[in-house]
Amino acid sequence: MLVPIMKQGEFLIASIQGALSDAELLALRDQLVGKVRQFRSSAVLIDVTVLDIMDSFAARTLRSISSMTKLLGAKTIVVGIQPDVALSMVQLGLTLEGTIIALDLEDGLAVLQKHGDKGHGFGAQS
Repeated sequence: MLVPIMKQGEFLIASIQGALSDAELLALRDQLVGKVRQFRSSAVLIDVTVLDIMDSFAARTLRSISSMTKLLGAKTIVVGIQPDVALSMVQLGLTLEGTIIALDLEDGLAVLQKHGDKGHGFGAQS
């Protein structure tokens, strides 16, 4: 399943549409990192609202996307983690360290807008 990635100004938005295999998660990681470099994006927003489970590989992949994009000067925001998914992640000790988390797409877009209005985008933030 391909994940659509939209470019909105200096930001990239990826909306996961269904469960992804490990290979598809790795492809998403590679696509996002490549597009951050190509478009000099300052932030990546990943919408996981439709996911009702998140295994350790998916959590590690999201964390690696965040780490890799940070090295390229971009922040990563994950939005839409469902309450049951959050509970399972906590019970399994899965974290998304270094990743900004927002409740939903609207909140994630507000974070992007807030930082984008500062004139320097996310790339200048620490």
